[in-house]
Amino acid sequence: MEELAEEAGIPVRTVRFYRERKLIPPPRREGRIAWYNDHHLARLRTIAALLERGHTLTGIADLAATFDSGRDVGELLSLGAAPGTPSTPGVPGITGAPGTPGAPTEEVPVRLTPEQLADYFEGEVTPENLASAMALGYLAVDGDEVVHISRRLLDVSAALVREGVPLSEVMAAGLRVREHADVLAQVFIDLVTTHDADPRRLRPLAKSVVAAELSLALDRHLAP
Repeated sequence: MEELAEEAGIPVRTVRFYRERKLIPPPRREGRIAWYNDHHLARLRTIAALLERGHTLTGIADLAATFDSGRDVGELLSLGAAPGTPSTPGVPGITGAPGTPGAPTEEVPVRLTPEQLADYFEGEVTPENLASAMALGYLAVDGDEVVHISRRLLDVSAALVREGVPLSEVMAAGLRVREHADVLAQVFIDLVTTHDADPRRLRPLAKSVVAAELSLALDRHLAP
């Protein structure tokens, strides 16, 4: 513990206090010896960064509990890939190459530290919102980092929050959009299957139709 405290630049009593508050996970023990590792050091640095951003220890403890009990990256993607499947290029820890069933084929996952996530959604990164994001499959935990399944969804969500929309409502809307998107996807799949069309052309054609219809719908509903 002394070495960990020295590396983190904090007193030993602070590390002990964090441990008692369950802000850091327990060490690996071999008899009477407790072993701390880089995971514990990263967590201590994350705590320091969040404290600097105005988070309370109680809030950080809630976030830590959410992270420690949250989905991992494999659960997020729900790949069910066989052992040895290569990681997604550029995103260590995500199993499955593009094209693997269940893996995003066009969306780019984003790896973030907890403090970076807090900066994206200032004041909105609560345990409840984190749990909802994990349940939706937007976020996964990978050690002391989080992985968002889509750069585009992350950026749009952050933009809506900056416009004043609460993150909880953004995610509720996201769930409704997903439900409609699943229905639309099935419409096009049925169309291709019924008429024996080339499935390789399905994605760009379907996206074009949905984008055009959404644009027309917005015109109708936003018209003065």
